[in-house]
Amino acid sequence: MNQESLPPHVLIFPLPLQGPVNSTFKLAELLCFSGLDITFLLTENIHNRLISHTNISSRFERFPGFQIKTISDGLPQDHPRKGSKYMELFDSLKSKTKPLFKDMLTSGWLSSDGKRREVSCIIADGVLGFTCDVANEIGIPIFSIRTISPCCLWIFFCLPQLIESGEYPFKGDDLDEPIKSVPGAETFLRRRDLPDFCRTGDLTDSNVQLYKTEGQENSRAYGLILNTFEELDGHLLSQMRNVCPNIYSIGPLHAHLKNKLSEENNSLPPSSNSLFEEDKSCINWLNNQLPNSVIYVSFGSIATMTKEQLMEFWYGLVNSKQRFLWVIRLDSVAGDDWKNKIPVELAEGTKERGYIVGWAPQEEVLAHPSVGGFWTHCGWNSILESVYEGKPMICWPYFMDQQVNSRFVEAAWKLGLDMKDTCDREIVEKMVKDLMVVRKDEFLERANQMSKFAKECLKEGGSSYCNFERLVNDIKSLSDKVRHH
Repeated sequence: MNQESLPPHVLIFPLPLQGPVNSTFKLAELLCFSGLDITFLLTENIHNRLISHTNISSRFERFPGFQIKTISDGLPQDHPRKGSKYMELFDSLKSKTKPLFKDMLTSGWLSSDGKRREVSCIIADGVLGFTCDVANEIGIPIFSIRTISPCCLWIFFCLPQLIESGEYPFKGDDLDEPIKSVPGAETFLRRRDLPDFCRTGDLTDSNVQLYKTEGQENSRAYGLILNTFEELDGHLLSQMRNVCPNIYSIGPLHAHLKNKLSEENNSLPPSSNSLFEEDKSCINWLNNQLPNSVIYVSFGSIATMTKEQLMEFWYGLVNSKQRFLWVIRLDSVAGDDWKNKIPVELAEGTKERGYIVGWAPQEEVLAHPSVGGFWTHCGWNSILESVYEGKPMICWPYFMDQQVNSRFVEAAWKLGLDMKDTCDREIVEKMVKDLMVVRKDEFLERANQMSKFAKECLKEGGSSYCNFERLVNDIKSLSDKVRHH
């Protein structure tokens, strides 16, 4: 086939973690619908996990221009790739994966079947700076995608100013001290709301070293793709455009894709890219509950807690007398012995008003009319799903962008309560009652309003709809330039 007549060929390289991979798959599917050829690049480790838990291989069968390829992350197979070992992944990607990536792009291997062009454009996670080095070296246009929240990314962009102004590292240990060097958040940001690694106060910390160059790194790409929408984050996006002038806010991505699937009259449900087995029995349980009566509790795919924390949460939930659906992952509590020592009052309270599963189909749960609130670890995908479905939140952040997100939920967007740094049954009980009973109407009204904005922005003429069209057009015109080089 004549190369000239083939569509642009985009290589997508997400950060190898569940959240980023999940969002980026949704973007890939949207781009496939726009007629682009996609090579989706996964590390071998993530690919193996996806193959065993999801329908990802059959998911893209209707797109002949889609292919998954794998690359080594350079770590031994038994490396945990999370927790304290997480930063080793970045070092390894930079030193071991970078040359493999360059070779993959220059060898012609990705287009050797003749069915697709050579790669004419790259979309890579903005934290993988080496992809930008390679793209610029070989003359392929690159877009950065960031799947964390814009509010956290903006703090990364501001880290150099925080250091310069003397606000970071902290002097003294008052975590409620206000932070003034983050434009757009001067009125409500506190030390405790910065990403958790800022608490070490160590400028040589590998996280600080990695993230303080974010502003420079992300501005090297042609544009920055963000999973948010103007009505939620507009005030911050206008600040961020001072660093990265060309921003494509195209979220909420999960809903953007759902809309596209229904336009295409597609009977396939949106893909589950979950790395865990989902327990659908909880939907039957929800079907028997009253509207807005259940608080859904899930701390995502990575967060872990101690047995003591588990017990405080559990007592708080049971004592609040509210109905709850709680996801407790097999690996989320240190040690297994808690299962054999459940106090009688908790077992009975749970039997009466609660339901516990190992993993839940979250989008379906949040869309359920019985769910009236979401107690979350504040991962960005979870927040957007909650915002879209109009569910107020209680926030118990675990790490990274979650500390920032939880503050924005309460102080900037007024969509819930920030419970960070506390784990006490009385506080849990009070917050659950506040969200589900005392301030229920106030929170639901605000959440419904934001949900309406989230739905409007995806309709024809809406902000995310138009930004996505612009992204596709820009990919096409940049790809044409590469072709004529």
